[in-house]
Amino acid sequence: MAEWTERAELLFKKEGLDNLKNANVLVVGLGGVGSFAAEFLARAGVGTMTIVDGDVVDITNINRQLPALHTTVGQPKITVVGDRLMDINPELKLTRVQEFLSPERAFEIVSEEFDYVLDCIDSVTPKLNLIIAAKRKRVKIISSMGAGGKMEASKVKVTDITNTVNCFFAKTIRRRLKEFKIDKLKVVFSSEIQDESSLKMTDGSNFKKSFYGTNSYMPGLFGLYAAETVIRYLLKK
Repeated sequence: MAEWTERAELLFKKEGLDNLKNANVLVVGLGGVGSFAAEFLARAGVGTMTIVDGDVVDITNINRQLPALHTTVGQPKITVVGDRLMDINPELKLTRVQEFLSPERAFEIVSEEFDYVLDCIDSVTPKLNLIIAAKRKRVKIISSMGAGGKMEASKVKVTDITNTVNCFFAKTIRRRLKEFKIDKLKVVFSSEIQDESSLKMTDGSNFKKSFYGTNSYMPGLFGLYAAETVIRYLLKK
């Protein structure tokens, strides 16, 4: 094992590290949730990863996203995050897909070769298509619900989407998934009531009609819970 995995091996054991090294994970969306989730996976020792994002770093991302610095504004998130992952683990087999996930591409990108899919998309239509693609191809998936408008870290948990409360995003996704006969989905969500006064409407570009105010730690916490779920599954596998 590489020297940098020494502490992990003490906890995961050699068999667990081997499982992680042999794993293949897809992370879609490298914003506040996905950027942290991807880093946690890389630092755990996941050996093969595909990351998907078509956005560039914006000045407004700095309060919550891992790749966002004043020096990286305007740079593609796929470049900043990808380079960082390779710096963490130079042996990582990394595939970078720089694009916004269209409905058609969701079904092309998801394949049975992935051990797990992390859905870190914050727009309804691409999110639905990624979930549907994973479910139809029988690939395990965990999906991030709404971290915006939330402040209490203790209210974040992993559960099935049928158990979600006080999350408008989860309610919308749950209703739409029923149209496709999908009623089971592992999600990260917060049961805290959203601060509706922090809602702001957009021009509707990139499938996004609105967004809530966000703080520095909630998106990262959602990413942590998603990564933990995947890592613990891979260790047992």
